[in-house]
Amino acid sequence: MHKKFHHQVKVYYEDTDAGGVVYYANYLKFLERARTEALLSIGLSNTKIKKELGSLIIVKSCNIEYKKPAHLEDELNIQTHIISLKKTSLIMKQLIMLEKKLITEAEIHLVFVNSEGKPEKIPDKIIKNFIPYLNK
Repeated sequence: MHKKFHHQVKVYYEDTDAGGVVYYANYLKFLERARTEALLSIGLSNTKIKKELGSLIIVKSCNIEYKKPAHLEDELNIQTHIISLKKTSLIMKQLIMLEKKLITEAEIHLVFVNSEGKPEKIPDKIIKNFIPYLNK
C-alpha cells in the first residue's frame, strides 16, 4: 500500500465569499500548500531544489473537480499521493476531505525544469523519496 501525505487546513474568513463559502480559486492555494508541505516532509523544499539542484517544479496543468463546498472555519484534510512518475514529470492526486467526506479532487501535472525553463530529468534523490507515495 502506498503512503499519502496529509496536510490540515483551517478555512478562514479571507478564504470565503460573502456567504461563508470557500471561493473556488482558494482551493488551488490549499493544494499548493499541501504539495509544499509534502516536499518538506521528505527533507526538501522549493528553495532547496532551486539552490542545490538548479531546478524548479512548475505546474503544467491542473484538473480539479469541486464536489461539495467548504465553509468558514471548516477543518480540511488534504491527502496527496503520486499517480504517475516519469523522467521529467509527475502527476499528483490530491483529495480535500471534510470529516472523511471527499469535497474536492484534483490531479496536478508537475514538471521539473532548469533555470531556462526547459524540462529536465527529476533527480534520483527526489525520485527515491517519492517512491513510497507512488500509487502503482
